[in-house]
Amino acid sequence: MTTAKPAKKPSKTAAKAAPAPAATPKLEKIAKAELVDLIAQKTELTKKRAGDALDATLEAILETLKGGGKVGLPGFGTLEVRETQARTGVRPGTSEKIDIPAGKKLAFKIASDFKADLKG
Repeated sequence: MTTAKPAKKPSKTAAKAAPAPAATPKLEKIAKAELVDLIAQKTELTKKRAGDALDATLEAILETLKGGGKVGLPGFGTLEVRETQARTGVRPGTSEKIDIPAGKKLAFKIASDFKADLKG
């Protein structure tokens, strides 16, 4: 039986020679303030103007969805509100049957290009 040798660690000089790319930081969840900061950096807007632009964008998206429309974001996906049917469900733990009323839900369909990028 052979054992694999551990990979060599890069030397300190090699790490200093290659500067880290100025990319979007990898975050688990991004807060609105962090999103405003990223928009300001990428567009060279002030944080105030970037915040106003983000607020206006979100307001336009919400108004469109509330009005029954779809919002298409090229390269990202499409958002729409879909009607759900009334149905019978089962309460977890008690197995009691319950009636779930009709309602609405937000649906997102990912763009094919973005989906391909995520798959690698």
